[in-house]
Amino acid sequence: MRIEEIAAKALEAVGDDRYQLALLVAKRAEAIANGAQILVDVNAQKMKFTDIALLEIAQGKIALEGIVESNR
Repeated sequence: MRIEEIAAKALEAVGDDRYQLALLVAKRAEAIANGAQILVDVNAQKMKFTDIALLEIAQGKIALEGIVESNR
């Protein structure tokens, strides 16, 4: 699947709120960079952390509520 299609699905998952999507991708990519487990089956060596985060959001594996709660 192309990254544009993944981004469109991820945007739908956050209610078409680009700000929330940007926040969610940034927080999740940071968590992945710091060693968090990747929740989708991809080759992490060939993908950027932001692309992995976007794919996780598009597949419904990550939600904004989960990110906010884990930071408290």
